[in-house]
Amino acid sequence: MSLVVAKFGGSSAADGIQIRKVKAIIDGDPDRRYIVVSAPGKRFSADSKITDMLYLLKTQVDISAPYEQVLQVVKERYLGLEADLGVNVGIAAEFAIIEERLKAGASADYLASRGEYLSAKLISAFLGYTFVDAAGLVLFNKKGKFLHDETNSALALELSKHDRAVIPGFYGSMPDGSIKTFSRGGSDITGSLVARAAKAKVYENWTDVSGFLMADPKVVENPKAIKNLSYKELRELSYMGASVLHENAIYPVRLAGIPINIRNTNNPDDPGTVIDADDRVHEGQLITGIAGNKDFLVIGIHKNMMSNEIGFIKLILSILEDYKVAIEHIPSGIDTVSLVISKKYLDDRLGDLLEELERKLDADSIEVFENMSLIATVGHGMASVQGVAAKLFGSLTEAGVNIRMIDQGSSEMNIIVGVETKDFETAIRAIYNAFVE
Repeated sequence: MSLVVAKFGGSSAADGIQIRKVKAIIDGDPDRRYIVVSAPGKRFSADSKITDMLYLLKTQVDISAPYEQVLQVVKERYLGLEADLGVNVGIAAEFAIIEERLKAGASADYLASRGEYLSAKLISAFLGYTFVDAAGLVLFNKKGKFLHDETNSALALELSKHDRAVIPGFYGSMPDGSIKTFSRGGSDITGSLVARAAKAKVYENWTDVSGFLMADPKVVENPKAIKNLSYKELRELSYMGASVLHENAIYPVRLAGIPINIRNTNNPDDPGTVIDADDRVHEGQLITGIAGNKDFLVIGIHKNMMSNEIGFIKLILSILEDYKVAIEHIPSGIDTVSLVISKKYLDDRLGDLLEELERKLDADSIEVFENMSLIATVGHGMASVQGVAAKLFGSLTEAGVNIRMIDQGSSEMNIIVGVETKDFETAIRAIYNAFVE
């Protein structure tokens, strides 16, 4: 019997209306046997996501501020869902346990995980499926490192006991049984893990958009949809800001050769975007998509005879490691190296980092270029056609955008340019118009 794993995001679990759409989708295909769910998201623009409120609840407790009102709002949201769906999963009793553990110093991971836990409880009862807790199945070691193989074995064994089940996303557990969460959006990862363990024919990821678009619709008006995408292209686009799917959700299904289908809960007839291992070149299409991210800075280091100094790059990397700073890209020349860094790693430590670099590197000059943005143009078709780079750079020149950095991967599947943040939207529109319009 073929099998489909379907993951439904927060917008799909936001209220009773959305959950009934979820049920209709599941009932429409008997192969949808394992369902992964997120915590309820926003019901309207001014609403709050449950996960945000649970993190706020933890903050209130940590600073000894009144927390009861926030807890009551979250509780009433779930009680409302329980009544609306006509099920009884003991929401009131669950919140009594949550409050007791909250007073006893429950971790932020535990509190945040209750969003998915209770969502899965409600939806499993509404569907008539078995509830299977992710704790004890999605496994982390004592240092918090995710355990791929152990998780796959544990999930495969447990799922084999259930014909149909709902599993909460976003969290698992440590060896001592304490709850450990993935980063935000981690329910996508859980869905991917379940798909691999169940040997699914496809992993459906249901959200509030009909798959991937070739560019951000907030920047480009009515961008074209992407019907097919390779794992490699998805990885590049997700990393650079295309946020339909968590970037770490790719590995488990890619390992198992399972395609991902991004679908829209509000438009279930739309086929969405299919992501698989096929590194195809789409007919008449040089690029697959454009994505970008803001808030970078570049540290430019110049030192005469740098190329002859063995271990110079290693020394730079060791300094950044000490500061726990990751590098996005390292364009270099004979006597220069540029460190492209996301500002999120630096906080207020940039001055200290520069002092350390100056002290240990004995460089001739170190300059900082702030307000930088990176834009990735991605597509397998780029490698087989001459003049792609010239077309890209020409479009930016015509738009009056100054290119501050260029980086191209060895696969020739992407070209990344660094531009000033003020030119970010202009640059994306120029590239899109050059290759698509």
